[in-house]
Amino acid sequence: MIKIAIVTTHPIQYYAPFFALLSTNPALDVHVFYTGGQALSGSKYDVDFGASIEWDIPLLQGYRFTFLHNKAKEPGSHHFRGIDSPSSVAAITNYSPNYILIYGWAYKTHLRIMKHFKGRIPIWFRGDSTLLDQKKGVQRLLRNLFLKWVYKGIDKALYVGEENKKYFKAMGFKDSQLAFMPHAVDNERFAEPRQQEAMALRSELGISPDEKVILFAGKLEAKKDPELLIDAFIELNAPMVHLLIVGSGTFRERIRRKAKDNVKIHLLDFRNQSYMPVLYQACDIYCLPSKGPGETWGLAVNEAMASGRAVLVSDRVGCAADLVKPGKNGYVFRSGSDISLKENIQRMLSNDLHQPGGESKRIVEQYSFREQLNTILELVKSYLI
Repeated sequence: MIKIAIVTTHPIQYYAPFFALLSTNPALDVHVFYTGGQALSGSKYDVDFGASIEWDIPLLQGYRFTFLHNKAKEPGSHHFRGIDSPSSVAAITNYSPNYILIYGWAYKTHLRIMKHFKGRIPIWFRGDSTLLDQKKGVQRLLRNLFLKWVYKGIDKALYVGEENKKYFKAMGFKDSQLAFMPHAVDNERFAEPRQQEAMALRSELGISPDEKVILFAGKLEAKKDPELLIDAFIELNAPMVHLLIVGSGTFRERIRRKAKDNVKIHLLDFRNQSYMPVLYQACDIYCLPSKGPGETWGLAVNEAMASGRAVLVSDRVGCAADLVKPGKNGYVFRSGSDISLKENIQRMLSNDLHQPGGESKRIVEQYSFREQLNTILELVKSYLI
């Protein structure tokens, strides 16, 4: 039996279903090591949301796992020293894996694991960084040299999309070291019909069935640039169109002040995972206007597409090159440009949105946990030949 050690910081709603699926394969023995410790499981304070968050879907079912002791003075996955588990190397060694799959390097413990097992056990690395935010100059050159040192010894880099692939190649990886392992969400859960609840939400907000809804759902923070969307919506003043903003974060009060006098802008607090399909199915267009830095992918776009919705994203969103097919399931606009954003909103509203929504579902089918599993199985097969 092939033994795979998976190293990640804490239970995440986008990873746990894949771990469970991977564990169903009879040829594999899978064990997940959570380096952040028990402190990062369950309810925890999210710096960006500005609130304690506990996901309401199961994240620890269907696979074996161990919470490693995290001795960090300030535990958290938002900074390098927030993940410090001295027992990690011994725990993985005792498990005696054939392969190690590591999610992210920017933690003290993960870097230690990568360097310790270099050349001893094949290491597969999964990250989603891009070059979209890189600026020219000495600082960039120095950082790239450091990153090449970080990745030295990684046997395979599992890229999530085209922008991520460009990044890994810039970091010195050869094509033979790269494997496509797409970012994914639980497509089936988001595709499950929730129309009755969606129509009830629209009715509660005073939105009639023949009106259109543009949705932004996510952290209300500078990176996501929700203010650009609100400003563009107000300037556009399109009849029979509403804007729904859902989330929490440091920009919430600013957003509330902007929206308070407009009866067609609706602001809802953070909603948990089990309710998200209702929100997507209550809208006609999902918009992610991020300006970065750090919008490496944008998994909310996967969720919206799995829900059968047309999408509109900025060109600083990592998934734009992979998931958004202009004129088919949505459009890509210039980041920070209210003119470009307004033009594309008008373009989408002037057409039937049913067909783009169906195209979104078709496209995102290839970005699934099943495809992630196939990548792992192909990797294992390539080592056995």
